Amino acid sequence: MTTKNPDPVAIVHGKITEEPLRERPKYPSWALKLTMAITGLIFGLFVLVHMVGNLKIYLPFGRDGHAPIDHYGEWLRTLGDPLLPREGALWIFRIVLLVAIALHIYGAFALTKRAHESRGKFRRTNLIGGLNSFTSRTMLVTGLILLAFIIFHILDLTVGVGPAASAEFAHGAIRDNMIHSFSRIWVSVFYIIAMVMLFLHLTHGVWLAASDLGITGRRWRQAILVIAYLVPAVVMIGNISMPLAILFGWIS
Repeated sequence: MTTKNPDPVAIVHGKITEEPLRERPKYPSWALKLTMAITGLIFGLFVLVHMVGNLKIYLPFGRDGHAPIDHYGEWLRTLGDPLLPREGALWIFRIVLLVAIALHIYGAFALTKRAHESRGKFRRTNLIGGLNSFTSRTMLVTGLILLAFIIFHILDLTVGVGPAASAEFAHGAIRDNMIHSFSRIWVSVFYIIAMVMLFLHLTHGVWLAASDLGITGRRWRQAILVIAYLVPAVVMIGNISMPLAILFGWIS
Protein backbone atom coordinates (compact mmCIF):
# COMPACT_ATOMS: atom_id res chain seq x y z
CA MET A 1 0.00 0.00 0.00
CA THR A 2 1.33 3.44 -0.87
CA THR A 3 0.80 6.37 1.43
CA LYS A 4 1.44 10.07 1.19
CA ASN A 5 4.15 10.77 3.75
CA PRO A 6 5.91 14.11 4.31
CA ASP A 7 9.21 12.27 4.91
CA PRO A 8 9.93 9.96 1.93
CA VAL A 9 13.60 9.71 2.96
CA ALA A 10 12.56 7.96 6.16
CA ILE A 11 10.69 5.35 4.14
CA VAL A 12 13.69 4.76 1.87
CA HIS A 13 15.95 4.12 4.85
CA GLY A 14 13.39 1.89 6.52
CA LYS A 15 12.63 4.24 9.35
CA ILE A 16 9.22 4.11 10.99
CA THR A 17 7.13 7.23 11.29
CA GLU A 18 4.52 7.68 13.99
CA GLU A 19 2.51 10.12 11.92
CA PRO A 20 -1.04 8.79 11.43
CA LEU A 21 -2.40 8.27 7.91
CA ARG A 22 -5.39 10.50 8.75
CA GLU A 23 -6.49 12.74 11.57
CA ARG A 24 -8.27 11.08 14.47
CA PRO A 25 -12.00 11.84 14.13
CA LYS A 26 -13.74 13.75 16.87
CA TYR A 27 -16.31 10.96 17.25
CA PRO A 28 -15.14 7.36 16.71
CA SER A 29 -16.99 5.32 14.11
CA TRP A 30 -18.19 2.78 16.68
CA ALA A 31 -19.90 5.59 18.61
CA LEU A 32 -21.59 6.88 15.45
CA LYS A 33 -22.78 3.37 14.54
CA LEU A 34 -24.12 2.82 18.05
CA THR A 35 -25.91 6.18 17.93
CA MET A 36 -27.43 5.33 14.56
CA ALA A 37 -28.57 1.95 15.85
CA ILE A 38 -30.31 3.42 18.90
CA THR A 39 -31.89 6.37 17.08
CA GLY A 40 -32.96 4.11 14.21
CA LEU A 41 -34.71 1.74 16.61
CA ILE A 42 -36.43 4.71 18.28
CA PHE A 43 -37.74 5.85 14.91
CA GLY A 44 -38.73 2.28 13.96
CA LEU A 45 -40.73 1.91 17.18
CA PHE A 46 -42.39 5.26 16.53
CA VAL A 47 -43.55 4.37 13.01
CA LEU A 48 -44.96 1.08 14.31
CA VAL A 49 -46.96 2.78 17.10
CA HIS A 50 -47.95 5.60 14.74
CA MET A 51 -49.30 3.09 12.22
CA VAL A 52 -51.33 1.26 14.88
CA GLY A 53 -52.85 4.54 16.02
CA ASN A 54 -53.72 5.62 12.49
CA LEU A 55 -55.50 2.31 11.81
CA LYS A 56 -58.27 3.62 14.07
CA ILE A 57 -59.52 5.37 10.95
CA TYR A 58 -61.18 2.04 10.08
CA LEU A 59 -63.25 2.01 13.28
CA PRO A 60 -66.89 3.14 13.06
CA PHE A 61 -68.07 6.38 14.61
CA GLY A 62 -68.86 6.29 18.31
CA ARG A 63 -72.23 6.98 19.90
CA ASP A 64 -71.20 10.60 20.38
CA GLY A 65 -70.83 10.96 16.61
CA HIS A 66 -67.04 11.41 16.74
CA ALA A 67 -64.43 9.26 15.03
CA PRO A 68 -62.29 7.05 17.32
CA ILE A 69 -59.12 8.33 15.64
CA ASP A 70 -60.10 11.88 16.62
CA HIS A 71 -60.58 10.73 20.22
CA TYR A 72 -57.14 9.11 20.01
CA GLY A 73 -55.63 12.40 18.83
CA GLU A 74 -57.25 14.28 21.70
CA TRP A 75 -55.98 11.67 24.15
CA LEU A 76 -52.43 12.26 22.88
CA ARG A 77 -52.83 16.02 23.33
CA THR A 78 -54.02 15.59 26.93
CA LEU A 79 -51.61 12.77 27.85
CA GLY A 80 -50.01 13.44 31.23
CA ASP A 81 -52.71 15.88 32.35
CA PRO A 82 -52.69 17.52 34.89
CA LEU A 83 -48.97 16.94 35.49
CA LEU A 84 -48.08 18.18 32.03
CA PRO A 85 -49.63 21.08 30.11
CA ARG A 86 -51.81 20.39 27.09
CA GLU A 87 -49.70 18.76 24.33
CA GLY A 88 -46.78 18.61 26.77
CA ALA A 89 -46.24 14.87 26.26
CA LEU A 90 -46.61 15.31 22.51
CA TRP A 91 -43.86 17.92 22.47
CA ILE A 92 -41.59 15.65 24.51
CA PHE A 93 -42.10 12.91 21.92
CA ARG A 94 -41.49 15.39 19.10
CA ILE A 95 -38.27 16.71 20.62
CA VAL A 96 -36.95 13.20 21.23
CA LEU A 97 -37.75 12.23 17.63
CA LEU A 98 -36.23 15.44 16.27
CA VAL A 99 -32.98 14.88 18.18
CA ALA A 100 -32.94 11.22 17.13
CA ILE A 101 -33.41 12.09 13.46
CA ALA A 102 -30.74 14.81 13.60
CA LEU A 103 -28.22 12.43 15.19
CA HIS A 104 -29.16 9.70 12.72
CA ILE A 105 -28.63 11.98 9.72
CA TYR A 106 -25.31 13.27 11.07
CA GLY A 107 -24.08 9.72 11.67
CA ALA A 108 -25.14 8.60 8.20
CA PHE A 109 -23.29 11.37 6.38
CA ALA A 110 -20.23 11.15 8.65
CA LEU A 111 -19.86 7.39 8.19
CA THR A 112 -20.46 7.62 4.44
CA LYS A 113 -17.77 10.30 4.16
CA ARG A 114 -15.30 8.22 6.14
CA ALA A 115 -16.04 5.14 4.04
CA HIS A 116 -15.35 7.03 0.81
CA GLU A 117 -12.14 8.52 2.21
CA SER A 118 -10.89 5.13 3.40
CA ARG A 119 -11.77 3.38 0.15
CA GLY A 120 -10.29 6.11 -2.03
CA LYS A 121 -10.66 5.55 -5.74
CA PHE A 122 -11.32 1.84 -5.26
CA ARG A 123 -14.93 0.66 -5.31
CA ARG A 124 -16.43 -2.59 -4.12
CA THR A 125 -17.05 -5.11 -6.88
CA ASN A 126 -18.56 -8.59 -7.15
CA LEU A 127 -21.04 -7.84 -4.40
CA ILE A 128 -23.54 -10.53 -3.44
CA GLY A 129 -26.85 -9.74 -5.11
CA GLY A 130 -30.32 -9.85 -3.61
CA LEU A 131 -32.53 -7.53 -1.59
CA ASN A 132 -30.04 -7.19 1.27
CA SER A 133 -27.31 -5.96 -1.07
CA PHE A 134 -29.71 -3.54 -2.76
CA THR A 135 -30.93 -2.07 0.54
CA SER A 136 -27.33 -1.72 1.72
CA ARG A 137 -26.29 0.28 -1.35
CA THR A 138 -29.38 2.51 -1.25
CA MET A 139 -29.57 3.32 2.48
CA LEU A 140 -28.52 6.94 1.94
CA VAL A 141 -30.97 7.40 -0.97
CA THR A 142 -33.93 5.87 0.86
CA GLY A 143 -33.02 7.91 3.93
CA LEU A 144 -33.09 11.18 1.98
CA ILE A 145 -36.45 10.27 0.43
CA LEU A 146 -37.83 9.52 3.89
CA LEU A 147 -36.51 12.84 5.21
CA ALA A 148 -38.33 14.69 2.42
CA PHE A 149 -41.48 12.68 3.19
CA ILE A 150 -41.29 13.43 6.93
CA ILE A 151 -41.10 17.17 6.23
CA PHE A 152 -44.02 16.96 3.80
CA HIS A 153 -46.06 14.76 6.14
CA ILE A 154 -45.65 17.21 9.04
CA LEU A 155 -46.69 20.14 6.85
CA ASP A 156 -49.62 18.15 5.51
CA LEU A 157 -51.26 16.44 8.50
CA THR A 158 -49.70 18.08 11.57
CA VAL A 159 -49.19 21.78 10.84
CA GLY A 160 -51.63 22.14 7.96
CA VAL A 161 -49.50 24.36 5.73
CA GLY A 162 -50.40 24.55 2.04
CA PRO A 163 -49.80 23.48 -0.61
CA ALA A 164 -48.75 20.32 1.26
CA ALA A 165 -51.99 20.33 3.28
CA SER A 166 -55.40 20.32 1.69
CA ALA A 167 -57.52 23.47 1.65
CA GLU A 168 -59.99 21.77 4.03
CA PHE A 169 -57.42 21.13 6.77
CA ALA A 170 -58.73 21.66 10.32
CA HIS A 171 -56.70 21.18 13.49
CA GLY A 172 -57.89 18.20 15.52
CA ALA A 173 -60.00 16.69 12.72
CA ILE A 174 -57.61 13.81 12.05
CA ARG A 175 -60.03 11.60 10.14
CA ASP A 176 -61.27 14.37 7.85
CA ASN A 177 -57.74 15.66 7.27
CA MET A 178 -56.55 12.20 6.21
CA ILE A 179 -59.50 11.80 3.85
CA HIS A 180 -59.02 15.24 2.27
CA SER A 181 -55.26 14.72 1.93
CA PHE A 182 -55.27 11.17 0.53
CA SER A 183 -58.11 12.01 -1.86
CA ARG A 184 -55.41 13.83 -3.83
CA ILE A 185 -53.91 11.10 -6.01
CA TRP A 186 -50.40 12.59 -6.10
CA VAL A 187 -50.26 12.68 -2.29
CA SER A 188 -51.33 9.04 -2.04
CA VAL A 189 -48.78 7.98 -4.67
CA PHE A 190 -46.00 9.86 -2.84
CA TYR A 191 -47.13 8.30 0.45
CA ILE A 192 -47.09 4.78 -1.01
CA ILE A 193 -43.62 5.29 -2.53
CA ALA A 194 -42.37 6.60 0.81
CA MET A 195 -43.73 3.53 2.60
CA VAL A 196 -41.86 1.23 0.20
CA MET A 197 -38.70 3.25 0.90
CA LEU A 198 -39.42 2.93 4.63
CA PHE A 199 -39.66 -0.86 4.27
CA LEU A 200 -36.30 -1.04 2.48
CA HIS A 201 -34.63 1.33 4.95
CA LEU A 202 -36.02 -0.34 8.08
CA THR A 203 -35.28 -3.85 6.88
CA HIS A 204 -31.56 -3.22 6.49
CA GLY A 205 -31.51 -0.78 9.40
CA VAL A 206 -32.86 -3.30 11.93
CA TRP A 207 -30.31 -5.88 10.74
CA LEU A 208 -27.44 -3.38 11.03
CA ALA A 209 -28.66 -2.18 14.45
CA ALA A 210 -28.58 -5.75 15.76
CA SER A 211 -24.96 -6.10 14.63
CA ASP A 212 -23.92 -2.72 16.04
CA LEU A 213 -25.57 -3.54 19.38
CA GLY A 214 -23.54 -6.75 19.62
CA ILE A 215 -26.28 -9.31 18.95
CA THR A 216 -24.22 -12.12 17.40
CA GLY A 217 -25.74 -15.39 18.64
CA ARG A 218 -26.99 -17.66 15.84
CA ARG A 219 -30.51 -18.06 17.24
CA TRP A 220 -30.73 -14.35 18.02
CA ARG A 221 -29.57 -13.52 14.50
CA GLN A 222 -32.23 -15.77 13.02
CA ALA A 223 -34.90 -14.09 15.13
CA ILE A 224 -33.61 -10.63 14.19
CA LEU A 225 -33.71 -11.58 10.50
CA VAL A 226 -37.41 -12.48 10.80
CA ILE A 227 -38.15 -9.28 12.73
CA ALA A 228 -36.16 -7.19 10.23
CA TYR A 229 -38.50 -8.26 7.43
CA LEU A 230 -41.76 -8.85 9.29
CA VAL A 231 -42.13 -5.59 11.25
CA PRO A 232 -41.27 -3.26 8.32
CA ALA A 233 -43.61 -5.27 6.09
CA VAL A 234 -46.47 -4.90 8.59
CA VAL A 235 -45.81 -1.15 8.85
CA MET A 236 -45.68 -0.77 5.07
CA ILE A 237 -48.87 -2.75 4.42
CA GLY A 238 -50.77 -1.07 7.25
CA ASN A 239 -49.81 2.43 6.12
CA ILE A 240 -50.38 1.80 2.42
CA SER A 241 -53.85 0.38 3.09
CA MET A 242 -55.14 3.74 4.34
CA PRO A 243 -54.58 5.95 1.26
CA LEU A 244 -55.78 3.09 -0.95
CA ALA A 245 -58.95 2.68 1.11
CA ILE A 246 -59.64 6.41 0.79
CA LEU A 247 -58.89 6.53 -2.94
CA PHE A 248 -61.23 3.58 -3.60
CA GLY A 249 -63.98 5.14 -1.48
CA TRP A 250 -63.98 2.49 1.25
CA ILE A 251 -63.49 5.28 3.80
CA SER A 252 -65.42 8.49 3.31
